[in-house]
Amino acid sequence: MKILLDPQIFNSQRFGGISRYFTEVFSVLSNRKNISIRVPLNNSTNIYFNESILYSNRQKIYFLLIKILNKFRLSNKVKLEDYKNKYLAFILNKQDYDLFVPTYYDTYFLKNIGSKPFVLTVYDMIHELFPEYFMNDEMVVRNKLLLMEKATRIIAVSENTKKDILKIYPHIDKSKIDVVYHGCSLKPNHQVDVCLPKKYILFVGNRDNYKNFRFFVESITELLKKDSDLYLICAGAGVFKKDEYEFIAELGLKDKIIQKNFEDDELVFFYTNAKCFVFPSLYEGFGLPVVESMICGCPVVLAKHSSFPEVAGDAGVYFELNSHKDLYSKIEKLINNESYRQEFSIKGIEQAKKFSWEIAANQCLDVYKKSCKI
Repeated sequence: MKILLDPQIFNSQRFGGISRYFTEVFSVLSNRKNISIRVPLNNSTNIYFNESILYSNRQKIYFLLIKILNKFRLSNKVKLEDYKNKYLAFILNKQDYDLFVPTYYDTYFLKNIGSKPFVLTVYDMIHELFPEYFMNDEMVVRNKLLLMEKATRIIAVSENTKKDILKIYPHIDKSKIDVVYHGCSLKPNHQVDVCLPKKYILFVGNRDNYKNFRFFVESITELLKKDSDLYLICAGAGVFKKDEYEFIAELGLKDKIIQKNFEDDELVFFYTNAKCFVFPSLYEGFGLPVVESMICGCPVVLAKHSSFPEVAGDAGVYFELNSHKDLYSKIEKLINNESYRQEFSIKGIEQAKKFSWEIAANQCLDVYKKSCKI
């Protein structure tokens, strides 16, 4: 089977969950017999793609040559973006592939692929469910719908995402939707050491809008104030913005909440040494940080809605979605009751075994074969 993997996500993301998903799945598939994978991309700033076996030496050399020509102005005709667009159109029109796999929702390829099958991955329905947070993304919604309607098959990253697709767009053929969970790349690493407080609650990733960060901080304000040794670590997503600083200061928590950035190998340390990881998000298509935390033996506190019960199973410590009091009590119990904490640490490690990129790649391949009627 010859698979043509669309490069759009590797052009738009330097790093991120979607580009990691495709890099991991297709790195596994590239080692399979009778499977040929081509990515029509000769350069990228995406760190996962550049470090993967998907980026061939031939591609690197060709791109380097164009960069040199542009640098020394040996040819006014060599324009990198023009080259990339023409190269992509040429590969698509050549039709030397059995299946096309788009990596996001740009519809550019529809005019080139003819009757070739394509499989669309839908990561969530966040734009449709929370449009107030994505006022400038109407094009994403329109493109996604068009591609779902035209796709040979659709991969949803959770049963909840599949349910949301069919609830919002009941005319989509449910028989062409398959569910494939993400894997996780994190591995316990005891060689890394990061300067962190000895006792902390962990929050990872973006803090905006539906991530429900402010609700979470309000819920644990008194817990942080009454325990002089306890801190909240916010890992990733950049330094606090001005309005975040003001919010934290108003609660009297300037010295209790710390923002830290991290490398991949350091993230394991954040999870492993935390008293618990709190994921208060209102919605996720899958929720990869939940699996990351469980792999590291860090108990997860989250609401029992969206995709979370699928991912965390009975290893999740669930709180009532809009209850400050319930979230407070669940976190307090994990911090003060070590046997309770260990119980959910062990459950999490076991639950995380259900999610691997090998499993995800096998299931994706089954979907791809169905699409090609192999």
